Amino acid sequence: MTSIYLLPVVSLALLSFGPVAVSSRRDVLELGDADFEYLATEHETMLVKFYAPWCGHCKKLAPEFEKAASRLKGTVQLAKVDCTAHSETCGRFGVTGYPTLKIFRYGKDSAPYDGPRTADGIYNYMKKQTGPDSVYLKTKEDLQTFVNNYDASVIGVFSGSDSSRLDEFLKAAGLLREQFRFAHITDLQIAKEHVNSESVLLFRPPRLANTFEDSVVVFKDFLTIGSLRRFIRDHIFGLCPHMTMENRDRLRVRDLLTAYYDLDYHHNVRGSNYWRNRVMKVASQYTGRGLTFSVANKKDFQPELEDDYGLGTSDGGELPFVTIRTKLGHKYTMREEFTRDGRSLERFLEDYFAGRLKRYVKSEPIPEKNTASVKVVVAESFDDIVNDPDKDVLIQFYSPSCPHCKKLEPVYRELADTLYSDPNIIIAKMNAVDNDVPVGYDVQGFPTIYFAPIGKKDDPIRYQGTRELKDFLKFLKHEASHSLVLTGFKEEL
Repeated sequence: MTSIYLLPVVSLALLSFGPVAVSSRRDVLELGDADFEYLATEHETMLVKFYAPWCGHCKKLAPEFEKAASRLKGTVQLAKVDCTAHSETCGRFGVTGYPTLKIFRYGKDSAPYDGPRTADGIYNYMKKQTGPDSVYLKTKEDLQTFVNNYDASVIGVFSGSDSSRLDEFLKAAGLLREQFRFAHITDLQIAKEHVNSESVLLFRPPRLANTFEDSVVVFKDFLTIGSLRRFIRDHIFGLCPHMTMENRDRLRVRDLLTAYYDLDYHHNVRGSNYWRNRVMKVASQYTGRGLTFSVANKKDFQPELEDDYGLGTSDGGELPFVTIRTKLGHKYTMREEFTRDGRSLERFLEDYFAGRLKRYVKSEPIPEKNTASVKVVVAESFDDIVNDPDKDVLIQFYSPSCPHCKKLEPVYRELADTLYSDPNIIIAKMNAVDNDVPVGYDVQGFPTIYFAPIGKKDDPIRYQGTRELKDFLKFLKHEASHSLVLTGFKEEL
């Protein structure tokens, strides 16, 4: 009898667990050439991912996109279009690379999505796409509830709903709502603790309250979209913000010091601020010197710390470990243990400002032999080879796992063999996964190829032609500083 009941039990288990495994995928609407037009118009706000199944970045994004879709279910619809199968739709919306994300409103292309690509980031970004651009606050209780938030708040204070400045504020909120939280008041009495006339208030999140700076900043300029944008940009982060995966790009437009530790503002605000306050105490001594400060959860940035700084999970233990990344991409690490009195951080900063620190460069070892026609470049040898003032250099940035790079390899080797006798030019390649890519070279995919000519090493030229021998030679003939010396190439260029 046991065998008779075994099959239904197994079947029931499959039925019970099957939908759970695929529910997040079902929350992402699949659209194509035949149904995009009429299905998209049914949704007030929709985020569409245009992708190709073979794209590595698309595969990385997929699980994050699906998690976000589940969390946004019933609020914002997430959808996807396979551009290899539905090229007409992708072409109509100008999709040229993958993945491309766009925001649609009732089926119309509203704006490109330029937010984070993590589940939390997508959720928070798209959540801000719903509801009004600015929330109308009617009472002091409304104001207190709104600003008591995990994120900063921008509050417009006006004397009435007919205020001319209110219109400008609402326009700014419409443009900036993806990045910041906006609300407005039309009764000056509600905000009388902070201002007694029309203004804009920036409330920093309560979790970041400290004794080194004000929790509320008052906007004192003439209100325009541009002046308000600058005010928010200059004050939103404060002396030492919490850096996350979502805001890191905005923080890194400046030279930035970051202390990484077990930070958790959701479950341990006091513990998170223990080390932040010590960083802020030191940071307050260096304001106005061109360096900004931040703290971050080391677990969130562990892969980056390992790849960019060679720091392992055990480095620093419970103590913060500190890095500096300049806007030019130069990197430094504090190797001395972080002391609770802040003295080690002070010494690190004094060495940094005095120019005594050695930059950290992630690099493979310099090859002992480098006699092949295609020269191998690593980060430590980049200046010696690619920036040689007497050589034109064509440099390919590649990934060892990239199929396009492997396909290019024989053609690239043939190019190097053809120019091997030319004393003025070098054909080179660098593993861009295991070596830092220098400033001035924008490498977002593989292979990426640049030409660094004599006299223009600071302004390399990106190669964007087809990857055939004759096309490479045609490009080099046009860009090289000397006439090419070819070996065994007969075809007319």
